[in-house]
Parts: sequence; C-alpha cells; structure tokens
Amino acid sequence: MTPAAAWILLVLAGILEVVWSVGLKYSEGFTRLVPSVVTIVAAAASFWLLAIAMRVLPLGTAYVVWTGIGAVGAALLGIWLFAEPATAARLACIVLIVAGIVGLKLLA
Repeated sequence: MTPAAAWILLVLAGILEVVWSVGLKYSEGFTRLVPSVVTIVAAAASFWLLAIAMRVLPLGTAYVVWTGIGAVGAALLGIWLFAEPATAARLACIVLIVAGIVGLKLLA
C-alpha cells in the first residue's frame, strides 16, 4: 500500500470515528436499536481502517491524526447538532487541534 492510500484510509477511519461518537449520543446508552447498530458498525470499521493505515504510517502520527479528526468532528457536530457552546476559546482550541494534525501530516 502506498503512503497516499494509507492517508486516505486514515481520514476515512477518522470520519467513521466521528460517526460512531455522534452515534453514541443518538443511541441513548445503546437503548435505541438503529443508532446503536450504526455506532457499532462505524466503530468496527474505523478501527479496521486505522489498523490497515498503521501498516504504513507511524503509530504516533496515525493515532493522533485519527483521534484529532474524531475530536474536531465530534466537537463541531456537537455545536451544530446538539447546540453545545461555540465560545471563542472552544473554537480556538479546535483550531489548535487542526494545526497539530496538519503539522503531524507534514512531518510524517
């Protein structure tokens, strides 16, 4: 697998991490069937894609990028879907996470 393909899989894994983290909220503690199934499938697929990407990418970089995509995505969707606060400080922290992800990608 090429490094470019590994990065694509890693980004997909990160997007699926966002799906399962939001799915956890909608599943209401795994008491709602459809959101629970979506959450479990997305989590399994996310871990699988992460594992495949780690065949090529460094562990630290891959894991930080994966969790960063998940953290930023979950925070932004929390603001958008669940009316969580969008304070300047919170948005600045999200920007810092994105800067760290970009930095690790450039240094990998």
